[in-house]
Amino acid sequence: MTAPQVLRFAEYERPRPRPSGIDVVSTLRHFAICTYAMDPARLRPWVDERFELLTIQAGGQPRALLSIVPFCELDFRLAAYPSPQFRFNQTNYRVYVTDRQTGEPCVWFIGSLLDSPTVVVPRYLWKLPWHYGRMRFDCTLEDGYYTQYRMETRSKWGSAELQLRQEAGLQQRHPGFPDEESALVTLTHPLTGYYYRRDGRLGSYSIWHDRLHMQPARLLAARFDVLERMGIVDIEEQQQPYSLLVQPETEFTIYLPPAAV
Repeated sequence: MTAPQVLRFAEYERPRPRPSGIDVVSTLRHFAICTYAMDPARLRPWVDERFELLTIQAGGQPRALLSIVPFCELDFRLAAYPSPQFRFNQTNYRVYVTDRQTGEPCVWFIGSLLDSPTVVVPRYLWKLPWHYGRMRFDCTLEDGYYTQYRMETRSKWGSAELQLRQEAGLQQRHPGFPDEESALVTLTHPLTGYYYRRDGRLGSYSIWHDRLHMQPARLLAARFDVLERMGIVDIEEQQQPYSLLVQPETEFTIYLPPAAV
């Protein structure tokens, strides 16, 4: 297990690598990160041994961190060339880890849900652990705050619901990290992800984005069926996230195709 280090955005912010080929760019809307802290033993069986779980001290006990990240893709398109644009919704389930071989902080993907027939490309061509689900967002922004944010998903892999709201003056702290900037770098700025491909091999892909400026939110309700089914976070625990952050809009570059490691 790896303890959190002092991290600064200045160490990780870099110019965008020049996209080429089938690299894509997309504007993401209603981008949220809902994080849970749990006994590392619950996550260890689901993560390859190449990766150490990042753990914090919370309540006198080591706790590993997992985030659920829902968002709307508004204009998914090739970054280097003119191309058709696609619009769909997506939710990622990821664990914060450190690569034992490189020392790099990164995330381990348990899986992702896509609300689009195009899920067949990552699922069957690249063998990513991506699954189909019907996803709906119902959100209202007023003066820069979400007075309503509701995401619902229906999927054989795992249905889900997330409801939150924001208000002026709402603050959030992240105990177990050296300081708040270290926590935000860890939670919002991983640029490399790994996963088990559907053929059992190890896979990886990378992204790029500017520094996110996410703001805290208050949870109203949560239900992530896949976390309960896997024995990671039960429904009662899901009502008490370690962190809940949201940003109305940002832009990501995704470098494709994913690679088998």
